[in-house]
Amino acid sequence: MSRIPVIEMFGPTIQGEGAVIGVKTMFVRTYGCDYRCGWCDSAFTWDGSAKDKVTMLTPQEILSGLLELAGENFNCVTISGGNPALIGEAMGEFISLLHERGIQAAIETQGSRWQDWFHEVDVLTISPKPPSSGMQTDWDKLDEIMNRVADNGKAAHSLKVVVFNQEDYEYARKVHFRHPEVPLFLQPGNDNVTEEGDISGRLLGRLEWLFGLVIADPQMNRARVLPQLHALIWHNKRGK
Repeated sequence: MSRIPVIEMFGPTIQGEGAVIGVKTMFVRTYGCDYRCGWCDSAFTWDGSAKDKVTMLTPQEILSGLLELAGENFNCVTISGGNPALIGEAMGEFISLLHERGIQAAIETQGSRWQDWFHEVDVLTISPKPPSSGMQTDWDKLDEIMNRVADNGKAAHSLKVVVFNQEDYEYARKVHFRHPEVPLFLQPGNDNVTEEGDISGRLLGRLEWLFGLVIADPQMNRARVLPQLHALIWHNKRGK
């Protein structure tokens, strides 16, 4: 039986980002990532600091765990990481189990790996990482993934770019120009993911800055700017 490395499951909570912002959802975080973003807000999913929390679960065991946590009090599961696209057949099996119960699957990945189960995801967010992450985008791979999703997939797919500075914003424009038909969500970055207490004022300031860039840019008329809604409410707390 194929298994999935899971480091965290929680919920129900409210999705705070991207195309499903505001939706009540359960979260499943998988362990492992092919990126090492300098500002990653979930580095514990790949840096080894919480490796003792990882459990190898079958798709049925994950579903049972979610039902134990929340009963029938959800109809959406967000699968994040790390990068869930590192996982093959087992993830496809998990998505099928969710669908059998009428539960939607929402997945976020950076667009560095293709998986055939992308076709079955209900809400697929491709989030390529901008220069401030320290990562290099494989543009050919990203284009291939976007084209395959558009040509054959059933997913409602979108792009999301986290923006920390002007260089990141130019990167987001480049992403948008390569795939203008795909909804693009912009989100200001949280540049201190360990700060304790109320960080909402700092995040709202960054949101206003990003608003200003988009408002002044006639080539980004279709971009949508969103906050990290959960961070405004729950700040840097984990499991929210």
